Amino acid sequence: MEHYKKEFIDFMVESRVLKFGEFTLKSGRKSPFFMNAGAYVTGSQLARLGRYYAHAIHDNFGDDFDVLFGPAYKGIPLAVTTAIAYFELFGKEVKYCCDRKETKDHGADKGAILGYNIKDGDRIIIIEDVTTSGKSIEEVYPKIKAQETSPNGIKIVGEIVSLNRLERAPDSSKSALETITDKYGFSARAIVTMKDVVDALYTDGDKKIITEEIKIKIDDYYRQWGC
Repeated sequence: MEHYKKEFIDFMVESRVLKFGEFTLKSGRKSPFFMNAGAYVTGSQLARLGRYYAHAIHDNFGDDFDVLFGPAYKGIPLAVTTAIAYFELFGKEVKYCCDRKETKDHGADKGAILGYNIKDGDRIIIIEDVTTSGKSIEEVYPKIKAQETSPNGIKIVGEIVSLNRLERAPDSSKSALETITDKYGFSARAIVTMKDVVDALYTDGDKKIITEEIKIKIDDYYRQWGC
């Protein structure tokens, strides 16, 4: 496992973004772990977070993109801090934008997009915290494509999330990231997977965070919902 991935796992736990216990997900599933990127609340946390995302984007997609698109609301600070980090780490100037929940119909910046006005020729990476169902992409994909003035004028290079939960999307035998790739044709990747987390905190770790009891619950969960 790359060093930045192990650091990122420890960072999620330290920031109380990744928790273990019993949680009810939006899907109704009872999960032994939960991730909430809204718990990153300080400047230093956001700075570190942007660097981890930047490393993962560079590893998975290289420099072949121009814009980071962060779906509202949690994706907005992710796009901003990662754009800053990408320039600092790799010297590439990238733009950021996000969608508006309600289209603005007045002023110089009216429209459905906040930040950079995406246009034909742009190559976009969508940046999110985590996805279980892929529903957010269903909402933002048409907003992005609506900015085109010619067919396929805007290219979505891929999507990056913090954590691949490695569980089946609703009505599918595949993970949410796999279903996104199948449906939209672009690669969906994560900084780390839950297998990476278990390896770091249990298999190769001290078993203080993922204890024997929690490991049993995780195994039971994946027997039911794993992809």
